[in-house]
Amino acid sequence: MTEEFSNDVAAPDFSNSRARVHGPGQSAPGRRPGSIRRTTTIDMRWADGWGTDLYLDGRGRDLRTAEDRSTKTLATSRMRLDVDPRRNVLRIEAEPGRPGIEHLVGGGAGSGFRRRLGDAVPSITGHDPVDLMLDDVPGATLVSGFAFAQWYPIEQLLADVPRSPGPARRTMVGICTGFMPGSSGLAPDGTSRWTHRTRPVEPLDSVPDPLAWHDLAEIAEVSMRRARRIDVWRDGSTAYVDAMFQDSATRPTGSRIAVHEYGLRASADLETGRLASVTPEAHVLPYAECPLAVLNVDRLIGTPMADLRSAVLDELSGTAGCTHLNDALRALADVPYLSSQLA
Repeated sequence: MTEEFSNDVAAPDFSNSRARVHGPGQSAPGRRPGSIRRTTTIDMRWADGWGTDLYLDGRGRDLRTAEDRSTKTLATSRMRLDVDPRRNVLRIEAEPGRPGIEHLVGGGAGSGFRRRLGDAVPSITGHDPVDLMLDDVPGATLVSGFAFAQWYPIEQLLADVPRSPGPARRTMVGICTGFMPGSSGLAPDGTSRWTHRTRPVEPLDSVPDPLAWHDLAEIAEVSMRRARRIDVWRDGSTAYVDAMFQDSATRPTGSRIAVHEYGLRASADLETGRLASVTPEAHVLPYAECPLAVLNVDRLIGTPMADLRSAVLDELSGTAGCTHLNDALRALADVPYLSSQLA
């Protein structure tokens, strides 16, 4: 597959080999005996095209693979959430249920959503895939508009963006590593460019293992998908992690194209409950500056796993981090629970 670069974006030239894009990875390696795999997807579609209500359909599963390679499904989960064009929550449902979730209706699905989620739903513990999907709502809704750029001319979409202040035209300077001052991803007015470094990707379930992923929706229309896989296994008092994170869209040709993809390897000391190592690998990112975010993750080593969701925001905010890498790192907080299911 060939890389699709815009002529407006210069090829990156970084001296640190960690800060480079490696191209699309495999969605799922073979399942290890004695491991647990959590997979989630959030598929996003629109009520009636660009600028209308957005429907999120989340699906997830926890699958344990025993030493003899037999399997047991530990959790099967769903999330449904609708937002209006300004990302205000119109409807939200979760299976299994999360009492208090109804209080999120009427609030925003972007900034502040996770704080409101934590306040409204104390049962969000990471013990079920639905918790990960709920945590992913801000990031998923943020990237959703990328899907339309694969189906319609960008000029047409930009002409339809309201001229009044709103999420679609907000200034992005300093929000993340990719939008650092002077970034190739910034337009002169500080809004984001639509000149993304995208890559075609294979379907998630194109791997040989029929149990690699939960049941995936077959979608041919304009749609965005956030996908996650977290594999956890143990060796003594150490838990090991191999994970992937991908944001991709459908295309009129029937294929898919990714705008964000990370691989992530990590380990945790289960006796101390702390993060022992973490190595992210950039596979697909939209701008030349984005991969620089991987150079800052060592700040998290030694952090209690239970504190990772807040620590990521404290240590990797603004230009120190990538919004989407941060989402992948935050999910490591679920590793102690997942590893406990292997005992």
